[in-house]
Amino acid sequence: MSVMDSDLAPDAARRRRREQRGWCWYDWANSVFPTSVTTVFLSLYLTSVATEAAKADVARNGLNACPQNNALVQCDISAFGLVFPAGSLWGYLLSVATVVQVVVLPITGAIADRTQSKRLMLGLFAFGGAAMTALLALVGGQNWQLGVVLFIIANICFGASVVVYYSFLPEIASVDERDDVSTRGWAVGYLGSGAALAMHLVIYLGHDAIGMSTEAAVRLIFLSSGVWWAVFTLLPLAALREHRAPEGAVRGPSAVTAGFKQLMTTFREAKHFPLTLAFLGAYWIYTDGISTVTQVSAQYGNLELKLPQDSLIITLLIVQFIAFVGGVLHGVVARRIGAKKTILISLATWLVVLVAAYFVQAGQQMQFYGLAVGIGLVLGGTNALSRSLFSQMVPPGREAEYFSLYEVGERSTSWLGPLVFAGVGQATGSFRLAIVSLVVFFAVGLVLVALVPVRRAIEAVGNPAPKVL
Repeated sequence: MSVMDSDLAPDAARRRRREQRGWCWYDWANSVFPTSVTTVFLSLYLTSVATEAAKADVARNGLNACPQNNALVQCDISAFGLVFPAGSLWGYLLSVATVVQVVVLPITGAIADRTQSKRLMLGLFAFGGAAMTALLALVGGQNWQLGVVLFIIANICFGASVVVYYSFLPEIASVDERDDVSTRGWAVGYLGSGAALAMHLVIYLGHDAIGMSTEAAVRLIFLSSGVWWAVFTLLPLAALREHRAPEGAVRGPSAVTAGFKQLMTTFREAKHFPLTLAFLGAYWIYTDGISTVTQVSAQYGNLELKLPQDSLIITLLIVQFIAFVGGVLHGVVARRIGAKKTILISLATWLVVLVAAYFVQAGQQMQFYGLAVGIGLVLGGTNALSRSLFSQMVPPGREAEYFSLYEVGERSTSWLGPLVFAGVGQATGSFRLAIVSLVVFFAVGLVLVALVPVRRAIEAVGNPAPKVL
């Protein structure tokens, strides 16, 4: 090795570590949107705004007022010629936002790989989503329609930025570094979402002390969430760089056209990598179980276990912060036994957690908190290692395209778990049986992952396999 090479090698290593640290910060930056905005505050706030609009419409038409004990069911709103209860708005909005993402994200991935302007695209989508989130502070009174439009755009930007963000992983981390970097990023994300949520709960619960109304407090939370997302995005943008040259002169409208063409090529080529698709299918199954557990846990705690609202908020915070520990722990274990074996252990732990959930006694807050610890330990790590392992099964130069399929498939199947939970609950009259029925997603996912020969899958796409797998 020459003197120059010996001088450059440490510099290259430092640049790579700097990119990896910067990359992790985007998990911190964007996590405020799915947690504080989508999960906690916007659903109830937008529903209340829509309900006020429905009540005003009833009054204008001289009809009987909505029953106060069941207002969300009886008060109707209309959009695009459709009439539905104000209480159903959030569910329909999530469905529409998901369908739009399914259409947009594959094109986003194809354009990102075709143009190799990933850093620019990450910035545009992140700042666009942050701006839409901050503008949610303008939603109030009866203008729920504004909230719908802003959320759909913000959700598109969030999903698109995640696709581009994931596609950086193979470029900034070697095959042996990838599990550690991915789990570290996921852990940092949960730490960020927990910190943001804690700050927002202080604003929300202490609004009276500072002379602020509940509505004003929620609007401030939306504004601060947008600022949080934008400000912390500056850190990854400062650290990341472009690693590949664009495939020809593709800018402006030609980039969209090229993106469509590349997407069609991706669909045609994907069938040549059946092992990659097999792992992807397994991931879609067990991630549906993971997302369902996180979505229905509050309902299970409230309706089945009769726990108060403050206990559910504490539980959510416990999950966020324990997930940071779980993400780091998964990275440590994966370094020793490999990502696949660690994912299998994690899925087996999910089975134990769900069975334990069945036996939690009503009114026992400490038991529910223990359940939250169990969920937190496996929540971030399972997804983080799935992300890093999948990145190794993707053809070089096609990372964003395949990660768009990764994200789209996750969203396209996300209806099945809630359907099983609701169906079993309705058929049996028990949310205990409904929660334990979700073990099927983890059991099937565990078996399918165990059957995938991941080393062959990695080598089949032309990538080197890590030493420990």
